[in-house]
Amino acid sequence: YCRPRPAVKNPLQITEGRHPVVEKMDDLTERFVPNDVFMSEKHKMAIITGPNMAGKSTYCRTVALICLMAQTGSFVPAESATLPVMDKIFARVGASDDLSAGQSTFMVEMSETASILKEATADSLIVLDEIGRGTSTYDGMSIARSVLEYINRKLKSWTLFSTHYHELTVMEDELSAVKNYTMAIREKGHQVIFLRKVIPGRADKSYGINVARLAGLPQAVVERAREILVETEARAGHRPEPRRQISLLEFNESPGKYLSDEENEVLEKIKALNPEQTTPLAALQFLFSLKEKVMK
Repeated sequence: YCRPRPAVKNPLQITEGRHPVVEKMDDLTERFVPNDVFMSEKHKMAIITGPNMAGKSTYCRTVALICLMAQTGSFVPAESATLPVMDKIFARVGASDDLSAGQSTFMVEMSETASILKEATADSLIVLDEIGRGTSTYDGMSIARSVLEYINRKLKSWTLFSTHYHELTVMEDELSAVKNYTMAIREKGHQVIFLRKVIPGRADKSYGINVARLAGLPQAVVERAREILVETEARAGHRPEPRRQISLLEFNESPGKYLSDEENEVLEKIKALNPEQTTPLAALQFLFSLKEKVMK
């Protein structure tokens, strides 16, 4: 932890910032990756794109918590930090239905966003996570862009905005206060490796199907989703059109095209095996375990 340096008009700058709770979790399966933050009076708005599970929300919460800890006079989990004095911190991250009050998730989201826009000032920090996702794509994207434009034009608050609406990244070319950031990833075939690092730039897709595969959806569902994605994007003009109409009903699965869940599990185990580090006895035991798995 370090002692943060207060600044009135200097940049909001954090070097190797960490989330004080996540990094201490006992069940964390991977090393926490620290990230840098640099925002200035000229660039007070950051749009962060990237796939689900890549770390967008953790990054935004890390910045908010470090700012909050500094405001209380605490040391902060970072190598160094120079932070402006803030009057308020607003966070719109996640929502739940308020059924007793007759409010949907989207209504709760909009109500909280409305409160933020009424109360925030130029000295406030605003963290917005996936604004507009509770309604149709174009409605949600329009609302998200309008909120960002309002903050830029009227409030001029420090703003972290994570989103799957990649179309919003064009705002960097239109508003001088906006900078694009994305979560670094590495692609290997249909696999996605999350590097947990925030870098300048923009994401061009959300990798939702890859995440669905990681979550354990049956392989047949994942492959069919890829087919539907190609056809849907073709209709939207993103890729060469393979057919004139999306074939939601005319799905004829060819024999042997998809493996069973057990066979896919065996395939993944074979891919993960390193023959150079396997003894003959271990290899034989591995082979027997695979045969037992398939023959069940």
